Amino acid sequence: MKKRQVLLLAAALSVTTALASCGKKDETPEVTEPPVIDMDPGSSAEEEEPGTSAVEEETRDGMVRNPLTNEWIDEALKDQRPIALMVDNDKRATPHYGLSQVDILYEMTNSTKNSGITRLMPIIKDWEGIKQIGSMRSARPSNLTIMPEWNAVFFYFGGPFYIDDYIAKDYVDSVDGNKDSDCFMRVNNGKPSEFTAYGHGEGFAKGFEKKGYSRTYNEYYEGAHYQFASESSPVELTADQGAENASRIDLAFALNKPYFEYNESDGLYYRFQYGEKHIDAENNSQLAFKNLLIQNTRYEELDDNGYMAFYTIDDKMDGYYVTNGKAIHITWKKTDACSPTRYFDDNGKEIVLNTGKTYVALVPNDIFKNNKIQ
Repeated sequence: MKKRQVLLLAAALSVTTALASCGKKDETPEVTEPPVIDMDPGSSAEEEEPGTSAVEEETRDGMVRNPLTNEWIDEALKDQRPIALMVDNDKRATPHYGLSQVDILYEMTNSTKNSGITRLMPIIKDWEGIKQIGSMRSARPSNLTIMPEWNAVFFYFGGPFYIDDYIAKDYVDSVDGNKDSDCFMRVNNGKPSEFTAYGHGEGFAKGFEKKGYSRTYNEYYEGAHYQFASESSPVELTADQGAENASRIDLAFALNKPYFEYNESDGLYYRFQYGEKHIDAENNSQLAFKNLLIQNTRYEELDDNGYMAFYTIDDKMDGYYVTNGKAIHITWKKTDACSPTRYFDDNGKEIVLNTGKTYVALVPNDIFKNNKIQ
């Protein structure tokens, strides 16, 4: 290995690995539904402490709130662990399949080469019914310091040796398609082999069984961590929070040039990339999100290939929260790999999300100024 590689890897691991460790809990925590806060002006929401529960505005027989989106799901899924996936975002990997079924979609730069090509990491609570999702690709250290906060099982296809120490952590449960190919599928789509690997529900279930992983939350789960407003009183970002109009969001990723357009009729942000609508070919629907979280994130370049490790565990960085046609400046912090990433407005209050899917972008700090909100 080149001396520069050794020095950079040591620098990255000395910070990221040291901070990434999660203390093993004494016992499996009680699984709670996500905090739902009544934002009615007459309520006492401003006194709500982060992580505490509020009264639901309704209940439904046989159903519970999804802690990732606050949407209703079958109560049989209440304790089911989500999965996290590595999805290629090279233009040759499109069209994507299955991404309209995700609860949370992360996007982050994969390499400083190739105009800062990005990869996607979906988080999915209800994964058994998925017929095809991907195409899938290799992992990076950053993914392995984010997915533990969801207590997810990680499905991926190999990666550089930089990921080895992270994969070995007690709190990381993972299935590598290069070693357990029977948990994935190959699709003859006429493309090079690196663009033919996909995940599916039966394969995910097989991965859990084959590896002996618990399908329900284990001792490393710290509980639901997004706070949600009740659907009857959704979040409207205010002037007191420094809100600005946000009908279009252009992200700083130079290769795929992703952007979102706000649709006032349904309150969703519709995603575009590579100059066209970002479509899920499974059902021909455009990807759309209720909440956008854009994180200004420091990183290390690990080698001459441009492979990167983001400082996902940090407490000094800022970003934006976007919902319902408005955006506010935020700060964010994360204390270790298993702990939730927390987001705060400029008044120091933890932000409250609206019910629905969330997109999270980790934008390198040296290009963060190139994001545009209009």
